[in-house]
Amino acid sequence: MDLELQPLALPGIEPTRPIVIAGPCSAETEEQVMTTARQLAANGIKILRAGVWKPRTKPGGFEGNGWKALPWLQKVKEETGMLLATEVATPQHVEMALEAGIDILWVGARTTANPFAVQELADSLKGVDIPVLVKNPVNPDVELWIGALERINGAGVKRLGAIHRGFSSYDRKIYRNLPMWQIPIELNRRIPQLPLFCDPSHIGGRRDLIAPLCQQAMDLGMEGLIIESHCDPDSAWSDAKQQVTPDILSYILNLLVIRDESVTTENITELRKQIDSIDNDLIELLAKRMRVAREIGQYKKEHKMTVLQSKRYSEIIDKRGAQGALCGISPDCMNTIFEAIHEESVRQQMEILNT
Repeated sequence: MDLELQPLALPGIEPTRPIVIAGPCSAETEEQVMTTARQLAANGIKILRAGVWKPRTKPGGFEGNGWKALPWLQKVKEETGMLLATEVATPQHVEMALEAGIDILWVGARTTANPFAVQELADSLKGVDIPVLVKNPVNPDVELWIGALERINGAGVKRLGAIHRGFSSYDRKIYRNLPMWQIPIELNRRIPQLPLFCDPSHIGGRRDLIAPLCQQAMDLGMEGLIIESHCDPDSAWSDAKQQVTPDILSYILNLLVIRDESVTTENITELRKQIDSIDNDLIELLAKRMRVAREIGQYKKEHKMTVLQSKRYSEIIDKRGAQGALCGISPDCMNTIFEAIHEESVRQQMEILNT
């Protein structure tokens, strides 16, 4: 289905990049919330985020103060005029948040991954005109992400946005959640009118990664940032390592280079024509490679050989990765390309063996 969307139209917020939503991972105490909000407001932040209900991976951790924290957020709005944003995971959360005057709701990654839970939220939002931001599911599934957006939009919520917070991985390496930028890029291609925010705190999981991730998000044309900021990050009750002070956040934002999306592209038209020509050559070369792969498949069929030859596959991946590195292409990129090529070659050879 096509989404029926309207601009987010946040009161008092200029629709210029980046729209920044910032605040503590969790609303821990009234003092902590107010101190953080005052510092953020002093640095020009106009939207406060704070977790009231905190779904934790394992029991025993701080799971939020729940409805008891909502009056603290109301006090923030009364004193600073900031808009308020919080996560909701159940219809009861939605009801309490709306009663407390919360301005923006977001749906967390774990909830997005559960269509039953998303539908319950959508049903509770019928007839409500409030901006709702939907985080990507924990697994890299753009269809599941779009499905959650469609369910909420189907309930009549037209002020929608998406939050890219990265994807869980057993092998995390540098990031807490792998960015996998191709997923939000595909979402933007499919729904170009959908505002897209980046959550560098959850992608990075470390303070030192927030600045470069913010810049990458801006370079990809994302509309906004949702960043965890705490008046005393080292003492935070949840996700301490990925939170920054309001002053550090201000420093990060001031260093951002915001590139103009409206600049004419006439000066790169010829270069794009070269890209198109090279792409055509690549497709022809791939077609030739597949023809050879089918001939090999026929040979394997006649000689009763298995399709998959593991030694040969490992040789291709290792060799092509090294060749790509010499040409300035990352080994990861080469692995992805040749894994896809090998998968298609195997598919075509399987067709021959089974005909």
